[in-house]
Amino acid sequence: MTASSEANFKHNYQSHLKHLKLKGLQPKTIEAYARAIRRIGQYFDEQITELSEPQLTDYFSDLLESHSWSSVKLDLYGLKFFYAHVLHKPWVNIGLIKPPRAQRLPDIVTVEEAQRLFLATHTLSYRVFYFTVYSLGLRLGEGLRLEVDDIDAEHQRVHIRDAKGNKDRLVPLPEATLSLLRRFWQVHRNPVLLFPNRQGGLKGACRATTPLDRGGVQATLRKVAQDCGLKKRLRHTVYVTAMPRI
Repeated sequence: MTASSEANFKHNYQSHLKHLKLKGLQPKTIEAYARAIRRIGQYFDEQITELSEPQLTDYFSDLLESHSWSSVKLDLYGLKFFYAHVLHKPWVNIGLIKPPRAQRLPDIVTVEEAQRLFLATHTLSYRVFYFTVYSLGLRLGEGLRLEVDDIDAEHQRVHIRDAKGNKDRLVPLPEATLSLLRRFWQVHRNPVLLFPNRQGGLKGACRATTPLDRGGVQATLRKVAQDCGLKKRLRHTVYVTAMPRI
């Protein structure tokens, strides 16, 4: 790798980031496509402007040895975006073989199992967050992005913003969830965030500008599920009628 190729790669990478943002892609997609270019750049010694079909075939074949098909597809889409919007070059179709689609029934968490999870979660902010996500039927990211103004108590609904497909939607707000969120807000009193981060402790929560850490939320849920003996993938919705204590 020469100094000129390194400089050229950095310039193109920054241009890639700008185009990703200008296209209005979701933050997770932006990070995935940016990671793809970093990983591909490392593999090809940062010389990725003239990749041939054999080179691409070798790269994706090697990637599949250590990563999932999901990672392969994200790197493929990220590189396609890079060629189209940064290099303004036609894409080389390498004809990846796709795995057969497997249809699996979702793991449904029962009310009893959900109650066990809530009771076993000792950190207040996580316990309230898990209850809210399950009772409203939200994805993890949707729950983390909730703000105080998204709660419409008068009409008993919640405004979910920037959901899948960059679409907003309204979901019913159970009375138990509303009551719990009101009591939880009295604890942290953040004027914007419904679930402020815990970095500054209780005193800093009212001034926090970012929500709970996604990794911390996921890791804690996995740990609690393991402690409860649950082996299900906790991604799906369960409606809960009982309210946990705070």
